[in-house]
Amino acid sequence: MTLTIDRRQLLAGMAATLAFSCMGLSSANAATAMRLLWWGSKERSDRTFAAVKAYQAKNPDITIAGESFGWDSYWTRLATQTGGGNAPDLIQMDYRYIFEYARRGALLDMTPYLGKSLAIEDFGTANIDSGKVDNKIYGVSLGVNSSMVVVNTAAWNEAGVEPPHDGMTWEQLGEACAKVTAAKKRRGFYGTADAGGSEPALECWLRQRGKALYTADGKLAFEARDATEWFDFWGHMREIGACTPADVQALDQQTLETDMLVTKKAAVSYAHSNQFVAIQGLVKEKLDIVSYPANADSKPGQYLKPSMLMSVSATSANKDAAVAFVNYLVEDPEGTKALGVERGVPPSKKIRDLLTPGLDPVSKQVVDYIGRLTPRVGALPPSPPNGAGENAFLLKKIAEEVAFGKTSARDAGTKFTEQAAANITRG
Repeated sequence: MTLTIDRRQLLAGMAATLAFSCMGLSSANAATAMRLLWWGSKERSDRTFAAVKAYQAKNPDITIAGESFGWDSYWTRLATQTGGGNAPDLIQMDYRYIFEYARRGALLDMTPYLGKSLAIEDFGTANIDSGKVDNKIYGVSLGVNSSMVVVNTAAWNEAGVEPPHDGMTWEQLGEACAKVTAAKKRRGFYGTADAGGSEPALECWLRQRGKALYTADGKLAFEARDATEWFDFWGHMREIGACTPADVQALDQQTLETDMLVTKKAAVSYAHSNQFVAIQGLVKEKLDIVSYPANADSKPGQYLKPSMLMSVSATSANKDAAVAFVNYLVEDPEGTKALGVERGVPPSKKIRDLLTPGLDPVSKQVVDYIGRLTPRVGALPPSPPNGAGENAFLLKKIAEEVAFGKTSARDAGTKFTEQAAANITRG
């Protein structure tokens, strides 16, 4: 695989590393020095810094230097470091990639630590299993989350349109968003971002129709006509003026800072629930969370998943220390308080009960949303097969081609299905 690193992201990561290692924590005399790699917003970095600083204060013989990147550049960086024999000790991992990295021998099997320095029995079977590959623990869930619809309630009220709510259908959302756009209360403003290139949104759409992205044996679980219907829906949304046009949506680079709601281009956007805290931090107006739209008499589209996991490199020279720090992040009151719910709602009921009373109102919105959603979710899908990570970028690319009128929805459906299948065949 040919890998490239965005120079701006690399410089940003180097700056994060320098900032982290210059917090008055000298590594020169440390008995144990480790590296931690993660992706995410400034909010996540601030919370990670706080957790590490608190841990080092209790363990002065340990230093942890950190690097942070945006989502796209993160996986390039991790692949480069892992392939070059320079993997970080602690790796923030995604459910999408954990099977791939574990089966390549890049991650530590933490099963022998369970019940000892990794005391996560109170997670419950489902949350422990979410970090398993071939029945071995290669990742520890940092939080439970689901996809969400973010709503700028002030913009909706300003337009005189009832804001989206749980249980709304896709068609109802489209009609309501078109009204927000037509109200023209804000310049260059639209009812919703165009989610045609969003894999979580497509996955929800498919699951509501009894389909899925992938089968348990690593094949595509949908057909070209399913993808065509998806592209057709968003074509309709553009036609009625419900969503951002192609040239505006193209400004979204899949970072929170370029999100259509954050940049004041749309009254609705789509993200993961653990990102809500950071999104609200970037927006002055009050935001709300609702579930994805539904279809009449549809099956559950959403599910609960580990927002992200923490893994340990199989080549780490400090495996025991790394596992102990992972446990600190998810089971120690001090560590979990520092992280809050920015990485998802804690899987440990003990920690949830401990944190909830002291949470700020925005964090409580996240916990409330997961509570409302839980009775209505479907099962966690099979892990994506090797090569599936490319398909999220492929979807965005082809959705943009449709939006700009370079290809039809029908041709795009065929193209996306064929290329997506080829990606996972190559692995």
